Amino acid sequence: MATGQLSFSVSTAQQALPVEAVQVVITKVSEGQVVYDQTLITDEDGNTPAIDLEAPDKALSLDPGYEGFPYEVYDVQFRKEGYVPAEVRDIQIFADTLAVQVIEMIPDATDNYTGPRQVSTVPQHHLTCECPCFSTAPAEKNVENRILQVPVIPTNITVHLGRPNNSSAENLTVPFKYYIKNVASSEIYPTWPENALRANIYCQISLALNRVYTEWYRSKGYNFQITNSTQYDQYFVKNRNIFDNISKIVDEIFNVYIRKNNREEPFYAEYCDGRQVTNCPGLKQWGTVNLANQGYSPIQILRYYYGSGVALYESNNIRDIPQSYPGTPLRVGSTGTNVAIIQNQLNRIRRNFPSIPLINPVDGVFGPSTEAAVKAFQKSFKLTQDGIVGKGTWYEISYIYVAVKKLAELGSEGEDVDVPDTPPASVLKEGDTGVGVQAVQYMLRVASQFFAEIPNVDMDGIFGPITKNAVKSFQSYFGLIPDGIVGNATWQQMIDIYKQVEPDVPNGGCGCKPYPGTPLRQGSTGTSVSDLQFYLNAIGVVNTLIPQLAVDGIFGSGTTQAVRVFQQLFGLSVDGIVGPATWAEVCNQFCNLPVKPPCPPYPGGVYRRGSTGNAVRNIQFMLNVIALNYPQVGRVTVDGIFGAATEASVRTFQQLFGLTVDGTVGQATWTRMCQVYATV
Repeated sequence: MATGQLSFSVSTAQQALPVEAVQVVITKVSEGQVVYDQTLITDEDGNTPAIDLEAPDKALSLDPGYEGFPYEVYDVQFRKEGYVPAEVRDIQIFADTLAVQVIEMIPDATDNYTGPRQVSTVPQHHLTCECPCFSTAPAEKNVENRILQVPVIPTNITVHLGRPNNSSAENLTVPFKYYIKNVASSEIYPTWPENALRANIYCQISLALNRVYTEWYRSKGYNFQITNSTQYDQYFVKNRNIFDNISKIVDEIFNVYIRKNNREEPFYAEYCDGRQVTNCPGLKQWGTVNLANQGYSPIQILRYYYGSGVALYESNNIRDIPQSYPGTPLRVGSTGTNVAIIQNQLNRIRRNFPSIPLINPVDGVFGPSTEAAVKAFQKSFKLTQDGIVGKGTWYEISYIYVAVKKLAELGSEGEDVDVPDTPPASVLKEGDTGVGVQAVQYMLRVASQFFAEIPNVDMDGIFGPITKNAVKSFQSYFGLIPDGIVGNATWQQMIDIYKQVEPDVPNGGCGCKPYPGTPLRQGSTGTSVSDLQFYLNAIGVVNTLIPQLAVDGIFGSGTTQAVRVFQQLFGLSVDGIVGPATWAEVCNQFCNLPVKPPCPPYPGGVYRRGSTGNAVRNIQFMLNVIALNYPQVGRVTVDGIFGAATEASVRTFQQLFGLTVDGTVGQATWTRMCQVYATV
């Protein structure tokens, strides 16, 4: 037999948190005998190396007359203490193809877990089914009644796992790119010629985007965008393995779709398998293999089936991501704000994925350290490791950045919420109010970031229908009675899950002050402006595109410009005004600087009242950082002028640390200042 390859990626939190040291046990049983058994261990990024596995000859998957299974199947179990065991059965392996199995494990704090496992079975590939039937529901004709005004490439799409009217079927919200990868891996063989794969994937993208654009199901009152029923839409399989070559193609073309006769909407690209079903009005999947072997390009294949009026259109209207792709790849030698955006996002991601090296400084210059971080990210997320931020890498970084950042945003919300260590005696249900309800809502908000099936809720302390629905979803997901009532068992499960993930939710404590209550803008003055300027200066030491400011409590044009640069770097509305969102992100970046700026070397000389220059600025900056832990050391304006306030701050520092109290900074005071600064 030939061989294919299989690797694994294990995480929680929609890929926001890798799970290290998971035992991954791959087995195959034939006629009651174990014929293959191997154990792998995930690394710090939750990944395993690829292993070779036997598979049928590749030629079988290229032969439309072959009626057997042109792939081999294997079973895999995932085990780690503190997590619910998981199992995926019948993972499909094709010859000369790398399959990647992504699994999200459920945290569980119970010792010696004996409850039910997560079990998923990958059904047989759709091309081997007796009567595959694709896309027979008519396209929306009355596009004038659509809700969307322009086509959108959604960040996520909600798939109904059944026929539209099957109310008991599950809704699953997944990234749009993953949806297309899953559909393509489920409907076509990865061994087909690349041009055939691309033509089919363009159809799958266009059909899905047509459903989104026309609001086909939403306009009928359904709470999803598409189904996985092939009598209506496309074949999507929960928890199936994805093929690496298909994944790479989708990363490149996920926002490219078919338009016909210059119409704006994505074309409703009907298709069928072309072997068992041949009378559909559109593309024949097996026929694309023959055309690709004859040298047809993807667009030529599409025009063969849909006519000369079809064209490919690329859209950057991609919603719910911090920035849109700049249009050209970023690589060594690139410079500018887009490079700084990637540098910042990678530095944030590395707090969850420590194999990604730190980029310091964040200067908007794509040098060797940025290339190394990009390659490490690409390795962690199974992208081509070329160190270039093309469209696929850009949007993967954006998606992971959003996932990990969602956890950080919960920190300030949970700061004053009292999450109990053990279940309280109270039972909470619809109609209740108070701090107990707020604690439940906070734990649900945390859980919703880790488990897509659990909806988010507002923390208003009111147990209304939305909170009840979220509780029921939580209970269903964790095998509890879904009654929407928070009794002892539900309390305990919520607390257990919260404790598992809570260390990953930061909760402040870095000295950043609360939002002052009113927006700060040009013309504002006072201590809140001084605090803002100090925080921006600290962030700007690492993010060098942010200009350094005089900490004078006056919100002038220089502060406005620094705020605008900060907002652009971190995906905020660029208006130069510091409202709650900008203040929160300033605090988040200040509290989580990748590294403290290094202590500057002693410049020689003695600095006293009347001295000016960069050395004085460094003294003032170090004093302000030290003041976070030692408030007796007064904060000063970072203006490079050694005045009375700087002298008083130096004297206090010298007194606190047993130095000669003379208000001047010589080598002894500078050295001690550096030592204390480094420990703050």
